[in-house]
Amino acid sequence: MLKATKYRIYPTDEQKQHLAQSFGCCRFAWNFALNLTNETYKATGFGLNRFAIQKEITKLKKEYEWMKEPYSQCLQVVALNLSRAFINFFEGRASFPQFKSKHRKQSITYPQNVSIVENGMKFPKMGIVDAKLHRPIEGKIKTVTVSMNACMSILCFCFG
Repeated sequence: MLKATKYRIYPTDEQKQHLAQSFGCCRFAWNFALNLTNETYKATGFGLNRFAIQKEITKLKKEYEWMKEPYSQCLQVVALNLSRAFINFFEGRASFPQFKSKHRKQSITYPQNVSIVENGMKFPKMGIVDAKLHRPIEGKIKTVTVSMNACMSILCFCFG
């Protein structure tokens, strides 16, 4: 069974800067991949799958030096989310994927390598971020989603 719990985080100024850059890079990768998928569909009649999108994001990192700042797995989750958004659209469960804006909700997802430490959470490329862990985290951490409003949602796989 999957269980999500929200916690408040208290990043330092450098960690806030890193998070802001990560939000921007993931938003840029989403918008680039969505535009590329739309253009590919117009030209060939077929869209791009998740692995093609991941290859394009890797090429983006070679083209733009600032795309190397966020944790690479966060950018790969963008490809997963975009391909899932298209699948949901074509199966009638959702509307067509929209471009992301800087002025709406922003979040990034860490699919792995996040761990609990004494007074917070340890993130890759960011270090230990202070957090108010008011509930015990039961089970294995699957993903951690950090939102712009200093909120962290931890999705755990609970046994039993």
